[in-house]
Amino acid sequence: MNRKIENQFLVNYILMFIISTMIAIFAFMLLGFSNDVISKILLKNNYTAKGLMRDDYKEIDTISVTDNGGGVQIINANYEVAFSEGLNTISKDKLTIAEFTDFLITSKSKGIPYSYSIEYNSKEQFWIVVTFPTSIRIDFAIVHNEEFASVDKQRVVGLIVAIIFFYLILLAISTVIYSKLTSVGILTPLKKLCSSTKRIKDGDYSARVDLNLKNEFGELELIFNGMAQKIQEEISLRRQSEENRKKLVLDISHDIKNPLASIMGYAELCYNNPLLSKEESFTYAKVIYENSLRANNLITDLFQLSKMESPEYVLNKTRVDICEYMREEIGAFIETFDKAGFTYDFNIPEKEIFLEIDIKQMDRVFQNLVVNTVKYNTKGTKVIISLFQQEDEIIIIFKDNGLGIPAKIAKDIFDPFVRGNSARNPQTGGTGLGLAIALKIIVAHGGNINLKTDQNCGCEFIINFPQI
Repeated sequence: MNRKIENQFLVNYILMFIISTMIAIFAFMLLGFSNDVISKILLKNNYTAKGLMRDDYKEIDTISVTDNGGGVQIINANYEVAFSEGLNTISKDKLTIAEFTDFLITSKSKGIPYSYSIEYNSKEQFWIVVTFPTSIRIDFAIVHNEEFASVDKQRVVGLIVAIIFFYLILLAISTVIYSKLTSVGILTPLKKLCSSTKRIKDGDYSARVDLNLKNEFGELELIFNGMAQKIQEEISLRRQSEENRKKLVLDISHDIKNPLASIMGYAELCYNNPLLSKEESFTYAKVIYENSLRANNLITDLFQLSKMESPEYVLNKTRVDICEYMREEIGAFIETFDKAGFTYDFNIPEKEIFLEIDIKQMDRVFQNLVVNTVKYNTKGTKVIISLFQQEDEIIIIFKDNGLGIPAKIAKDIFDPFVRGNSARNPQTGGTGLGLAIALKIIVAHGGNINLKTDQNCGCEFIINFPQI
């Protein structure tokens, strides 16, 4: 690829070299043509000293010159200005030989703002000087005389050819060098981009490009690095999702295997022993029922979690006074707290604060928090439920001073099958999905839930909702 681009640059610049040479030749020819056209239209070429010359200078037609802004002067053999009409740049009535010689030399200079046409009348011995102010001057011509020496012709033509050849060599070298330099400025960033792209293709998603440029390649660098960052994040999320999926399958298999094993074991025992006593049959049936209920709860929670992760899931929201709603919820929990031997304190404002919520789903959130608090704490635990406004948020705090959760477990507490005691204890009856479902419900409402806890420091669940 690199050689193709380098070659393409070289071809392009060679083509530009040829075009430039052709343009130079054309410009040379056009300049000659322009010089010929201008020579025909300029006043100084229409009214020359030679064309106006008369033996009797008094018969010279000066009107055509003066009417067009020019002037005519006659200088006699004594270098005196014998006659002057119109524009006069000599500014003296008599000149010395040196001054007149200097005037003749200066009149042919290219930098002066006047055009002079001078002719000598050898018969009457006087000079006629025709002057026009110069507006535009193009002095370009190649003069050729058939009478010059042949040796000079060989030298001059040889020198001109050598100069042209040397110019073309320099132009060709500079074209090649410039094409190389230009291609390097493009190939270097492309090589880095290709290298990083190959690394990503080979699975190294940490590859980035560092060009440190402020041109289009700099913009491409930002786009490429942004794309690479997004790919890396997507791959990381995919891997994490795959790990979570595998872990979820293992957790589901583990959690559903125990109750099913108990159900099958006790059902087989009852089937193989038809003469069991009434008390034994009742005991075994109770075990079968409790494990069936546990398996059913697990399947129900899994179905609920799966449904909430679907993009088609929609909340059935109702505009409610969240303060009144919380007071009703708390009233339903008091009996549970009393049976568990808990103390409690509630801080709910005596005012209306409206919020749009799915009442059925929010009931599930607070029931889950209450059940977990009662399940994993001991008698005498104190529960505090608070609600308040802060700027444009509504904050609900569910706090206890119980056993708390170790920090290493708390950081994943909202993941499926994570329990506060870090063990899969069938005696607790929990599915390990309650807080994961609670998080989904709150996030679906546009809010968030966080946990502050540590072992023996109690738990503080902080729920934030944006106020409508």
